Amino acid sequence: MFNKKKQPPIKSLIAEGSQIDGNFTFGDGLRVDGGIKGNIYSNPELPSILVISETACVVGEINADHIIINGSVTGDVHAKLMLELQPKARIVGNVQYSALEMHQGALIAGQLRPLVEGEEKPALKLAANNA
Repeated sequence: MFNKKKQPPIKSLIAEGSQIDGNFTFGDGLRVDGGIKGNIYSNPELPSILVISETACVVGEINADHIIINGSVTGDVHAKLMLELQPKARIVGNVQYSALEMHQGALIAGQLRPLVEGEEKPALKLAANNA
């Protein structure tokens, strides 16, 4: 995981007030403060970190090694190594992760699916959904 080695630098920024319509591919690190309507993909050959800030709104699927969310995501989230959900994170979509850190206040409307090397565990069902 990233704790054992240096995190990639954040080299790209989508500023607050900016809007991108279409898919976006990045290398190393990306911070989103604005809006994206489209999928976000990291370069699979490089370590990656994606930060979705409190002011950001993403409508589309996101894929990266390490993902930190404190804004709004409508779409599936795929974190190959680590997913951090900050208190203002709002996700409407299914979430796949290897490791998960979720702060009080973060919300997910979808299924949580932990990734295990070589296999995928069944979806986690919360008791509140069965009521």
